[in-house]
Amino acid sequence: MSWSRPNFGCKSGDGLHTSTDPRMSLHRSLPVERYETETFAPADSGLALRALPLGEPVRLGPILSAIPPWSTLGYSAEQLSDYLGRIEKTAPRYGLLAGNEVVGVACVRFNWLTGPYLQYLAVLPDFQRRGLGSLFLKWLDAEARASGERNVWVCASAFNTDAQAFYAKHGYEPVAELADLLKDGFGEILMRRKL
Repeated sequence: MSWSRPNFGCKSGDGLHTSTDPRMSLHRSLPVERYETETFAPADSGLALRALPLGEPVRLGPILSAIPPWSTLGYSAEQLSDYLGRIEKTAPRYGLLAGNEVVGVACVRFNWLTGPYLQYLAVLPDFQRRGLGSLFLKWLDAEARASGERNVWVCASAFNTDAQAFYAKHGYEPVAELADLLKDGFGEILMRRKL
């Protein structure tokens, strides 16, 4: 199965390539496509979204458990590897690839309060601040709009002011603080982007 989508507001000249990975056909309304950017060199630069390849959860768990917010929340490498390795029809795990390298991961939960919920987004430290998270949010926003959704949701830890600022920059507004959601003593800020 393949999809053809317009250039969702990407800069002129950015290419969009369709994925035919059958693992990404779990939820028809959010196809996975490739956004070309000028963020990476060489010529085959860009961000590709694919089903998280097998083996990547075990590789990513130790890396992500060592950085905030997961290190602050006390998540172990095994816990994150287990979470990333789960197969859930309504919450697929996406690998964010630069070239052929998985440099981040996202999990989107569908059908959540009249819109998708971005349950997890992480970019490896060496690839942060290059616009990959913004590209992912742009893709998610465009796909949610194309599917007729009314909202996109995300939570950010109350102590993670950088994440809150990042989402606010992309139009997310705080709607509630959820005390002790993930761990006792830590609040999460529920944020909503109205479409």
